[in-house]
Amino acid sequence: MSPDVTRRVAIWRSAMLLGSETFVRAQGDALTGWSPTYVGATRIDSALSRPDDVIAFPDGPAGRREFLGLRLSGTSPRLRAVLARIRPELVHAHFGGDGWLVSHSARRLGIPLIVTCHGHDVTRQPQSSGLHGLRYRRNLRAVFDRAALVLAVSEVIRDRAEACGADPAKIRVHYTGVAVPPAVPIVPKRWDVAFVGRFVAKKGVDDLLTALSRLDSPRPRAVLIGDGPLLADMRALAERLRVDATFVGSQPPESVQRHLAESRMLAAPSKTAPDGDTEGLPTTILEAAALGLPVIATRHSGIPEAVLDGRTGLLTPEADPAGLAASAARLLGDAELRHRMGTQAREHVTAHFDLQTQTRRLESLYNEATATTPARR
Repeated sequence: MSPDVTRRVAIWRSAMLLGSETFVRAQGDALTGWSPTYVGATRIDSALSRPDDVIAFPDGPAGRREFLGLRLSGTSPRLRAVLARIRPELVHAHFGGDGWLVSHSARRLGIPLIVTCHGHDVTRQPQSSGLHGLRYRRNLRAVFDRAALVLAVSEVIRDRAEACGADPAKIRVHYTGVAVPPAVPIVPKRWDVAFVGRFVAKKGVDDLLTALSRLDSPRPRAVLIGDGPLLADMRALAERLRVDATFVGSQPPESVQRHLAESRMLAAPSKTAPDGDTEGLPTTILEAAALGLPVIATRHSGIPEAVLDGRTGLLTPEADPAGLAASAARLLGDAELRHRMGTQAREHVTAHFDLQTQTRRLESLYNEATATTPARR
């Protein structure tokens, strides 16, 4: 960060910060024209947590009561005081529900707000039933009304945000982007297929394991990175299907990069979960492509914007293990095709998803939001 930067943005995520949300930290750290201050309601013990994160609600009974008050009412004198002390020119909230939590305080202080919609915040959560769903939909419409801009991580998520009440004139599709290394690492390949993500229904790990069980001579070696509520079930499924799968748990970003570099391809078998949860655009697809890996994936949400079928990877319908197995077999049996698709994947990511380029575009959106919002009173 250059010493003459004076414009400050408060980057808000109520849980600061889940280990799977590397995109929040990577984007904020790549800012050059704006200085980020990371603000959360509570601190999460993860590899992405930092000592200088500003945590609004102290750990303990009193802090938990105040945070509950914010979740119930959308207002908090404590949060408002924290923002007033930081004095940002802009608040950038990740996820629609989190945007609602901070939107009242930002409005009271006259600070413009940008909200990024990532996936479940405009897919699964608005479909919740009963009073919970009614309340969430009301809150989502409120934050969309209060926000200066609404960012969507893919075209599909843009459409879902509009369906949930966002003004089309406020919505911008903005790809978060990933760092593209200057060269592809040349390392021995330990794994045939890599998966990176949380073990939840929408990630389609069950379909991947079923697909891998259909391949023999030799059976592919798979590495699965991440954790989540379905991890134990997926371990049991892999054992039952006799899949050569190594589960390494949640890993820090540098370890994820190493495992990807040691793999021949990435699998992203995402699908719509039974509760309606969907992806936005999985960052791991971009990270793998930046390392020159082809991707086998599904035609789900924003994935076709990142994986060009037949050029940078192979796409199949959702919940289609047979199709996924055919894609994996095709790439495993053709080293030249893997190389060509991996090269084109890296070129596509460099042209459309490079972190530095996308962050410069984000800063232009920051400038747009602050230029069109009335001065703070």
